[in-house]
Amino acid sequence: MSSLKPRIAIIGGGPAGLTAGVLLHKHGIPFTIFELRQKPTIEELAQPVGMLDLHEESGLAAIKKCDLFDDFLPLTGDCAPVMKISDKEGNIVLTHGDEGVNDRPEISRQALSQLLISKLPAETIKWGHKLLNATSATRSGHTETELDFAEHGKQVFDLVIGADGAWSRVRNLLTDVKPQYAGRHIITATIRQITQKYPHLVKLVGPGTFFVLGNRHGVTVQRGSQDSARMYIFIATPDEHFTTTSGLGDETAASAKTKLLSDNALLGQWGARTKELVSVACDEDSKANSSANVDIRAVYGFPVGHTWEHKRGTTLIGDAAHLMPPSGEGVNIGMWDAVLLSEAIVKAHETDSQDIASFQAILNLLIKEFEVEMAARAKEAAEQSYQLNEKLFAENGATAMIDFFKSFEPQPE
Repeated sequence: MSSLKPRIAIIGGGPAGLTAGVLLHKHGIPFTIFELRQKPTIEELAQPVGMLDLHEESGLAAIKKCDLFDDFLPLTGDCAPVMKISDKEGNIVLTHGDEGVNDRPEISRQALSQLLISKLPAETIKWGHKLLNATSATRSGHTETELDFAEHGKQVFDLVIGADGAWSRVRNLLTDVKPQYAGRHIITATIRQITQKYPHLVKLVGPGTFFVLGNRHGVTVQRGSQDSARMYIFIATPDEHFTTTSGLGDETAASAKTKLLSDNALLGQWGARTKELVSVACDEDSKANSSANVDIRAVYGFPVGHTWEHKRGTTLIGDAAHLMPPSGEGVNIGMWDAVLLSEAIVKAHETDSQDIASFQAILNLLIKEFEVEMAARAKEAAEQSYQLNEKLFAENGATAMIDFFKSFEPQPE
């Protein structure tokens, strides 16, 4: 293995960036992760958050590559592998899955991050570092990238990995393409201790994931830690600035529910049971966060097949590379990106390079190959994501999803 110590920066401390860090650390390759957020407190880590289902061929495979599978399993189980779909009236039209068979275990986003962080030396993560700008220059065959972290100063690296999400600053080095509005907004709310407080709603949503679909809108509920139920309300609207123009962005969740449940263009035509579920979630969220405005954001994605011209010394993984509407694939693809990219870096590092320029030349070819493979893999996943979202948010999404699952059933000969 080369004795060279390339300067590697990973921008973003989400699952993809942390996975890359764990795998580089496993092979003794130095790196630094720069994360915009401050280091979370114990109280923040204890809050219920969204769940992530990891897939055998990608997210779970990455966990195994990180030697974390045995530690991972005890952190799963809050959300059972059972999916229920109802129409807008709250009538269950499909139940899928088996609590005894879990090939895509769910883990909370916080637990996954902390699991990966447990494998990293504390000094490898720089919290509270906001990247303002990145510039690169090549001299004598060696490309260096300067990162400007404002009050934390400027630093220079031989390789910069952009794992900094939808609005990546690193991506600006590679392409001018920006994410496109996907036609929906998401409102997030949480019911804590749902079994004790609302046993009749537990019976409705079940132990896993629950969908209510209709009128091109949708509600997804996932069971989570601390007996919580995390709700995502999907509002279909052509207005990219709906948060502002609707006035919802200035409301609390409890006050926003009035417009959501009375406006026929939103959820006003939904049934009493589903309206109660939304109402309770909004009220409970405001009780827990009395001074906070409703959590609402627009959904974005890249055009299917989005790529960029390769440039030495910089690459992207995760949402920074291939943002797509929610479909359960994003975190999995990002973690597998990290596996394949880390393997390329390790392979280059194991060569007997005489200097950084020669190491970078070898790595450059390997990253080119990685980006081509990633683009093909992401294109396939994006096509599936957009197709799934079209079915979920059809005028009669519940019926569309029944037809979707029937398409996987064996056909009579």
